[in-house]
Amino acid sequence: MPEPHLRAADADRTAVAELLGQHMAAGRLTVAEYEERLARAYASRTYGDLDELTTDLPPLQPARPATPPAPVPSRAAAYRAGVCGPWAAAHGAGGWGWAAWGGSRAAAWGSWLSTAVIVVGIWLVTSLASTDWIYPWPIWVIGPWGVVLLAQTLTEGRGDRDRERRLHS
Repeated sequence: MPEPHLRAADADRTAVAELLGQHMAAGRLTVAEYEERLARAYASRTYGDLDELTTDLPPLQPARPATPPAPVPSRAAAYRAGVCGPWAAAHGAGGWGWAAWGGSRAAAWGSWLSTAVIVVGIWLVTSLASTDWIYPWPIWVIGPWGVVLLAQTLTEGRGDRDRERRLHS
């Protein structure tokens, strides 16, 4: 820190205020102590005044560098691992399989079922409240989705067997 009798600038006061905030976040200062020191920091005129506010605080540990994100596998590696099919590997998509939905067939069916209950419930309430017959529109919400899920469930693993057959022939 420069000589204690020299006048401090606004940037110096702000830097000390940020340092005090970091020490409060680390648990070295209570909220009351922080507020009192913060008020004194912004009222400080010299470097000596600012230095008094931090003399009893240890130096902060440098922030640890964030761990780098895991590398994203190539499309070919994803295909070899069975995460996606050949079209998806060639075109950069995750495929339409269960891996594209988080890998859980039960979760996909659970989503379908909860949506079906909600839309059928809405249709039932509106139908019972109305004196006229209301077209059963939920079939257009849950029908196609259910057909796709059923097809995926029935054909799951077939692509793996075909791929194995091609690799071993």
